[in-house]
Amino acid sequence: MIGIVGIVIIFAMVFGGYVAAGGKMGIILKSLPFEMIMIGGAAVGAFILSNDMASIKHALKDIGKVFKGPKWRPDDYRDLLCLLFELIRLQRQNPVAIEEHIEDPENSSIFGKYPKILHDHEAVEMICDTLRSASMNYDDPHQVEEVLEKQLEANYHHAMHSSHAIQNVADAMPALGIVAAVLGVIKTMGSIDQPPEVLGKMIGGALVGTFLGVFLAYGFIGPFASRIKAVVDEDSHFYKLIREVLVANLHNHATNICIEVGRQNTPHHIRPSFSALEEALKSVKSEAA
Repeated sequence: MIGIVGIVIIFAMVFGGYVAAGGKMGIILKSLPFEMIMIGGAAVGAFILSNDMASIKHALKDIGKVFKGPKWRPDDYRDLLCLLFELIRLQRQNPVAIEEHIEDPENSSIFGKYPKILHDHEAVEMICDTLRSASMNYDDPHQVEEVLEKQLEANYHHAMHSSHAIQNVADAMPALGIVAAVLGVIKTMGSIDQPPEVLGKMIGGALVGTFLGVFLAYGFIGPFASRIKAVVDEDSHFYKLIREVLVANLHNHATNICIEVGRQNTPHHIRPSFSALEEALKSVKSEAA
């Protein structure tokens, strides 16, 4: 919703200010289709040329993040802590019983309580692989933390590709606008024998290309890339929480302490309160009993 508000404000302020200052929209509207064909078409072509098909699909899908925002909400962080609490407690009480949950999470009664987390392959894989490693005596906390850190870095790098690809398009848009403007000037020079009022309109139409290139770069495409990066950064805290809790578990801290370590390392605006988490954990304990 906030993304749509931003777009409305951009259009209203730019074109509203232009019209209020006495500018006429006619010349812009007349030139807009042709300039958009040149600038937009060149931008799309350059985007396709510089990315493979998987990256293109990923970037187009990630544009939705501008309007949807982060995938993980504060309630999801609470659910994640509850899920980890159940798994860690079961692993310590009955190391054999945990295997059915980490080997087949799709049919796990514990994972099944948290469908949103279950449907996230990255989160489930990180949890199950780490718990499986601990059950195989690969439980050096420092080694596991290093492995998880590298996994998080690789996943983050992949998630950020869309932002980089779209930002590259934004960086190219002003230059593509100049290309369109130069073509407009060439067209104008071919009609140099026309009266001044005709030449004025042709030059104005050519300058629309420069305007569009800069306007789209800094008003839309660049902010889109920045917003995608911000959403990726926000969602990355969810996976960092998994790392913090599971590494604390390998240090043999009490289960409640492991969960509190994860909670404390979550940014304040998405961190579940101590009382809310305590109530959720009590509910988990009562269900298990």
